[in-house]
Amino acid sequence: MYIPAKFKQENIEDLVSIMRQYPFATLVANSYDGIEVTHLPVLLEKVNDELVLKAHVAKANKIWRQVESGSEVLVIFNGPNCYISPNHYPTKAENGKAVPTWNYVVVHAKGSISYSHDTEWIYSVIDKLTTEHESTLDNPWSITDAPEEFIDKMLPAVVGLEIIINSISGQWKLSQNQPEVNKQGVISGLNAHGDHASTTMAAMVSAQL
Repeated sequence: MYIPAKFKQENIEDLVSIMRQYPFATLVANSYDGIEVTHLPVLLEKVNDELVLKAHVAKANKIWRQVESGSEVLVIFNGPNCYISPNHYPTKAENGKAVPTWNYVVVHAKGSISYSHDTEWIYSVIDKLTTEHESTLDNPWSITDAPEEFIDKMLPAVVGLEIIINSISGQWKLSQNQPEVNKQGVISGLNAHGDHASTTMAAMVSAQL
């Protein structure tokens, strides 16, 4: 990933935070048939001082047959993003020299992939992933709410994935290349839109000031 120096994010806590906040990731790998792409929710854990991603796919998904265990893969986490209009820049009124752009936050994690057919391992991953995302609900669902025999029949149709991360890179494109007056204009303009994507991005641009 090409990252201009102004946009490079190296703070591991910020990188991990985005991975946890936006866990629906894109897994990219080289398979026997070419590039293989899978979209899936992932669980991020720390195991023996290593960051590890755990997930599962349907056994019908060919990735576990087409991508060798031990292969390096890329996992992409897309954070907040939104369109930035030139009209947000006060300097546009001075000389008209402004073009549209897109602000965004993205994290790339590379690592070695392996697979598990162990139903206890798969059950644990699904249970942890479900618990994490149900935790904010008023009446959280638990995997134990479903009949045991129902879950037991489903588990063999699933393959577990584990990716031991060996590198993480991030790009925080948050108007850092603009003068202060334009950054303030972006914050005001996005907040005026009022939608979640715009106000989230406005807050991130503001945090860079």
